[in-house]
Amino acid sequence: MIGLAELAIAEKDGHLQATLEQDLRALDKDVEKQEIDLLFANPYAEHPALVSIHAGAGGTDSQDWAEMLLRMYLRWAESNKMQTEMLDESPGEEAGYKSVTVRISGKRAFGWLRAERGVHRLVRLSPFDQAHRRHTSFALVEVIPEIEDAGDIEIKPEDLKVDVYRSSGAGGQHVNKTSSAVRMTIRTRS
Repeated sequence: MIGLAELAIAEKDGHLQATLEQDLRALDKDVEKQEIDLLFANPYAEHPALVSIHAGAGGTDSQDWAEMLLRMYLRWAESNKMQTEMLDESPGEEAGYKSVTVRISGKRAFGWLRAERGVHRLVRLSPFDQAHRRHTSFALVEVIPEIEDAGDIEIKPEDLKVDVYRSSGAGGQHVNKTSSAVRMTIRTRS
């Protein structure tokens, strides 16, 4: 195609150049469509998304930041004609949320939202600080797909491994006699 374009320029062939430009635009649209399809390569992309936002370090400012993020996701869902349902909320003392979970359902909800997971940071002049100093606030965003009920899960006793732990060192008459921790793991078969 490059050779053909060079030939069209050298020959000053306007018709060939217009055809090549049209082909280039079609190719560009195809690449853009494939990039978008790649976003939805996840097998759960069509499922509803459960979005949890947890205020991190930063106190009241982080709780306010968590509320700002929630409003952003709710407005995004509304503008994309998706449905939202508040599942759990723990409000902050002064403002915002300590944590909040919302269900967002609609076309490709998890596919669109899965890239939002992680720690989000905000640096601003705090409206909650009388000295109006700059504060850095953090909030964790978790996004998981909602999965249909898989039915009853059967765990065979031979697949279950149970480890018990006992405290050691000084501590009285129950040391090395009372199990203080239990860990259960399931062996998977390949």
